[in-house]
Amino acid sequence: MLPALRRCWAAVRPGPFPAAVLVPARGRKTRHDPPAKSKAERVKVPPPVDPAELLVVQERYRQYYSIVRALRSVFRVEAAQKKRERLNNAREESEIDEVLLAWNDAENERQRRRREERIRGEEEELKKQKLQGAINQAKLMEDFMKEKEKEVLQLQEEAQTFITPENLDERIEQCLDNPQNYNFAIDKEQRIVRRTALS
Repeated sequence: MLPALRRCWAAVRPGPFPAAVLVPARGRKTRHDPPAKSKAERVKVPPPVDPAELLVVQERYRQYYSIVRALRSVFRVEAAQKKRERLNNAREESEIDEVLLAWNDAENERQRRRREERIRGEEEELKKQKLQGAINQAKLMEDFMKEKEKEVLQLQEEAQTFITPENLDERIEQCLDNPQNYNFAIDKEQRIVRRTALS
C-alpha cells in the first residue's frame, strides 16, 4: 500500500512534470476493464462432490440446526421468564415504594407537628422570659429608686450638719468651746492607754 500512496503523492505533488496520471488504488483493475487474454475463454467448473460425503454433511447440518433451534427456544423461554420476573419485581418494588412513600409522608407529617409544637413552646418560653425580664427590670428600677431616695434622705440629714456661710461663726465658737484631742494611744483591746494634754 505504501508504494501506491507514494505514487499518488508523486502524482499530486507539484514538480517539473505535470500531474495528469492517476494510478488506481492497490493496482487493481476497474470494473469496466476486460478480462485478461489468458483467462478470457476459461469456464469455471465447480469441483465434483462425493455423494456419500454430501449426505454426511447434510445430516450434520440438519442436526446442527435442530440443536440451534432447540437452544433458541430454550433461550426465548428463559428470556420471557426473566422479563416476567423483572415485571413482577418492578411491580413489587413499586408497591414497596408506595408503602415507603406513604410511611415517609406520615413521618414527615409527624415531624412537622413535633417541630410546630417545639417552635410554639419556644415562643411561649421566650415570651415568659421577656415578661420575667421586664418584671426583674422593674424590680431593679424600684430597688434603685429606693436606694436613691435613702441616699437623698441621708444627704438631707447630713446637710443639717454642714458648715455654711450662715452658721460659720456659730460652728467656730462651738469648736472652741469643746476642744477635741486626737493625740492618744490604744492597746490591743482598743482602750485608750495614754493621751497627751491639750495645750
